[in-house]
Amino acid sequence: MQLTTAHLSESKRKWFIATLLLGTFTMSISQSSLSTAYPTFMKYFNLPASTISWLTTGFMLIMSVVMPLSPWLMNNFRFRPLYLTLLTLFVGGTIIIILAPNFPIMMFGRLLEGVSVGILFPSYQSIILEITAHAQRGGIMGTVGLVMGSALAVGPIISGIVLQFLDWQAIFFLFLIILVGVFIVALKTVPSPLKKKKTPFDFISVFMSLGIIGLLYFINELAHMSANNYVNWLILVVSVILLVLFVKRQLQLPEPLLRLDILKIPNFDLGVALTFLSYMSLITVTIIMPLYYQQVLKMSPLWSGLALVPAAALLSWLNRRSGLLADRIGFKPVIMSGFVLFIVGWGMLLLWASFANVWMTIICSMLIEAGNAFAMMPATTLGANSLNDDLIPHGSSIIATFRQVMGSAAIVLATVILGTRNFTGVFFTFLILETIALVLVFFIKDTQATSQHVKP
Repeated sequence: MQLTTAHLSESKRKWFIATLLLGTFTMSISQSSLSTAYPTFMKYFNLPASTISWLTTGFMLIMSVVMPLSPWLMNNFRFRPLYLTLLTLFVGGTIIIILAPNFPIMMFGRLLEGVSVGILFPSYQSIILEITAHAQRGGIMGTVGLVMGSALAVGPIISGIVLQFLDWQAIFFLFLIILVGVFIVALKTVPSPLKKKKTPFDFISVFMSLGIIGLLYFINELAHMSANNYVNWLILVVSVILLVLFVKRQLQLPEPLLRLDILKIPNFDLGVALTFLSYMSLITVTIIMPLYYQQVLKMSPLWSGLALVPAAALLSWLNRRSGLLADRIGFKPVIMSGFVLFIVGWGMLLLWASFANVWMTIICSMLIEAGNAFAMMPATTLGANSLNDDLIPHGSSIIATFRQVMGSAAIVLATVILGTRNFTGVFFTFLILETIALVLVFFIKDTQATSQHVKP
């Protein structure tokens, strides 16, 4: 039995969604906040930056490999105990980090956090979509985008403020306090719907999905590995073989771990592609522009970070508004306007790079992040609306996994092209990528609000 709007009053539905978003907001902050603390960790554990960076890299790797498990877990367990278990797992990992006497123990706690976040992110988006009427999905997913985007933006700021006055453990203690509060609130606000259709757990598919870890590891190492690094190339070959076998098995099994066959559904395939293409630009801006401010405009790290605030604020402000607009006029024109903004932003960066003007650059960054507000979550909702409700968990998992892998690929692509300050090469590359994305928008099947054409 599926959870639908009929099972919840409007008040209970809002409290349910608010609780999910608060937990997700806190976990998203934990995902982005550690980069500011790297120097502190390096000094505390007496380790190089390359080792400390595994607090983020390992987190992303474990997230990616558990994301495909989300549909099976949602089919076989009630959401309430699943959500409370994931909160408990994250809290447990956080406590381990706070008490960690050495880096390996801290890394273990961080991986537990990654498991929790990797399962929760596609799961909570699925449940929010399922309890929201089609005509309101654009707006609510805009709120989801606002929460996730603002969390990623404020994470480094919060950790920077905490580290100014307290030890690094205080960062995780803050997460701990908030999530314990979320757990207590969830006991009253998160419902426990009946279980859905039970499906067998396929250990072979899970083993094959480990190829995602190998692929992401190779992508992350590509920027600074030599051509004769045979171990990494072997990891790539084995990972690709495992993933090919994984895809083949999912298409053959009567009850697969992940319904990859839904990629054949019109609009869902485009929703996946447009989501990760927009995310690639967003993640690249957050990584490349601080380097541009520091290396080309000679700004301090503090001011290079503050220069990103206007774009992040605009992204947060537009996210829900773009979703509401998509509910009113349809997803195709909204998504199209998003990719036009991407193209204008990257194009202006390419043309104005030689002027080295900070205000021009901030305006370009704002245009790119505004494009993301009009493209990513509307594209995600477009894809979800093309699926029956029982397929939404699979769709959310596929979108989240693709977004994670392609986000990592975008960082490596930008880093490799950048080399020793080839910023114009980066700007041109992403201008081409978003131009291709704009062409794909024209293949979206309907021009009116998708909710008017898809049966709930």
